[in-house]
Amino acid sequence: MAAATHKHLFAEHWALRRKAPWAASAKHRTWFTPDVRTLAFLHTADVHVATFSGLASEVAPGAMDVHLVDAQLLSDARRHGLDAGLEARVLARLRELAVREPGAIVCTCSTIGGSAERLAPEIGTPVVRIDRPMAESAVAHGGRVALVVAVDSTLAPTRQLFEECAANAGSDVTLVDAPCLDAWERFEAGDHAGYLDRVARHVRGLADDVDVAVLAQASMAPAADLVGDLSIPVLSSPRLAVLRAVELADA
Repeated sequence: MAAATHKHLFAEHWALRRKAPWAASAKHRTWFTPDVRTLAFLHTADVHVATFSGLASEVAPGAMDVHLVDAQLLSDARRHGLDAGLEARVLARLRELAVREPGAIVCTCSTIGGSAERLAPEIGTPVVRIDRPMAESAVAHGGRVALVVAVDSTLAPTRQLFEECAANAGSDVTLVDAPCLDAWERFEAGDHAGYLDRVARHVRGLADDVDVAVLAQASMAPAADLVGDLSIPVLSSPRLAVLRAVELADA
């Protein structure tokens, strides 16, 4: 099979992966092919495009994935909160993805994920909040669950989601706020290895006091590989969210 290719559309905002067998003849096609199963992703960081494109290729071979990146959504959410103006911009981005007729859209930002999920009826396309499948898994495990975040604006929506999932499941899980805010400056500086190392060290420091550690942001997911020797589960969101999106797309 020919290697997948990437095409960037609308400057930095769009990336589209096409797969063989029709990649070679792509110049004769429109890039929107409604008879091919499509998964769509709304990101607030460019680094997530490759991660989720790879997961989509692995979990749903033969599918097409489209990616829209708008870093300003997270920046503004951190500065001003999730106000009506920001939600309107999230809705506009979701509509841009929805016209490609994906089976599902994954919002990979934990801060705006709740808003994106609530807006799904407005676009008529299922929207997967990146952290919901992970939250459901953590709540099912029970006990003391550490919520590890590196961005302050992520903690409140994350805790709200876990409380909702616990209530729905009738669970008496105990949520432990575990921010690791000094790690984020390394991510923003492009020091991804340093960022993951800091998150991993933070999780190690929690391991004796909790039953489950949750890496609440998609960017943290690779840190799980750095703490694989711990006796507690360390959960991350990307794979679980893509699996949920595939289920919805196939429904």
